Amino acid sequence: MKAVPVGVSARHIHLSEEHVELLFGKGSSLTEMKPLSQPGQYAANETVEVIGPKGGFPKVRILGPTRKRTQLEVSRTDAFALGIKPPVRESGDIAGSAGITIKGPAGEVTIEEGVIVAARHIHFHTSDAERWGIVDKQRLSVRLHGERGVVLENVIARVSQDFALDMHIDTDEANAAGAATGDTAEIIG
Repeated sequence: MKAVPVGVSARHIHLSEEHVELLFGKGSSLTEMKPLSQPGQYAANETVEVIGPKGGFPKVRILGPTRKRTQLEVSRTDAFALGIKPPVRESGDIAGSAGITIKGPAGEVTIEEGVIVAARHIHFHTSDAERWGIVDKQRLSVRLHGERGVVLENVIARVSQDFALDMHIDTDEANAAGAATGDTAEIIG
């Protein structure tokens, strides 16, 4: 069996260094609250408010380290609550995506693009991908064994020597399957 640990990804934001300073004050930087499944990635102590045309969320967790461009990742349900229509995309692919207003303790910024619904994906360390004959960007079928088990199609393989084996799905997908972080998924095709 090709078993993969599951990580459920709630709404979160990646900020550029420029936006960290605009939102938290000149000279500010992110501070680590806890490490994430991917090496070098962490949940920061800091949060921001995000505001859309219809609604907002007051405490969105920032994930570090900083990125070149600010990116908010939400579920489709979150998008409805915000009143926006973000596309389903791979992380980093934000051209032409939805915009949002972000508010921090020292200021606010409106981005014209940068909001996506993250495409479901599996991070593979190069050695895991080689062992299973999987290549970067391959589309996979994966069975979630939650209390309402489902098969997810078009799960994107992301392969790098910098990754640790982990499947990332959003809260809508996890809720549909009755799945949770720490569960195991099975690659079936």
